[in-house]
Amino acid sequence: MAVIIPCLDKRPQFGKNCFVAPNGTVIGDVIMGDDCSVWFNAVVRGDVNYIRIGNKVNIQDGAIIHCTYQRNATIIGNNVSIGHNAIVHGCTVQDNVLIGMGSIIMDKCEIKSNAIIAAGAVVLEGTVVESGSIYAGIPAKKVKDISKDNLHSEIERIANNYIKYSSWFSDVNAAK
Repeated sequence: MAVIIPCLDKRPQFGKNCFVAPNGTVIGDVIMGDDCSVWFNAVVRGDVNYIRIGNKVNIQDGAIIHCTYQRNATIIGNNVSIGHNAIVHGCTVQDNVLIGMGSIIMDKCEIKSNAIIAAGAVVLEGTVVESGSIYAGIPAKKVKDISKDNLHSEIERIANNYIKYSSWFSDVNAAK
């Protein structure tokens, strides 16, 4: 069964049609929108600050969402896919973003809408990722612009797939 734990009198809140895997963890001051999923071994830890997650967000296997004590909350917009083993920490991720597998987004970063963070990228503290661009590397730098048509179709496809995948587990656990 999913690990859903209150912390300091704050209990995670879930929108409609959310899925948390049996070994997924959601702690503390977390508010999640509709059609979200937290996959196997993923952790969303709102213990030292708050985490706000929009609609249609998937947090894939092994990903960690956290924040910085009394400094940086984590805010994730709508239609965001956070890849396997990614770390999203004390930052803002706007709408329609794909964060690649194994990437790290550090404190005070702002990932603008319609952006892609490549797998394995490290987005250093305070970086502002431009809308409509792909950032890659260590440290992450802009590598190219991407057409809005291609960007939306890829990001939308992944987000919709994860809603479908979570429906396969509806009898296992639905976040309450």
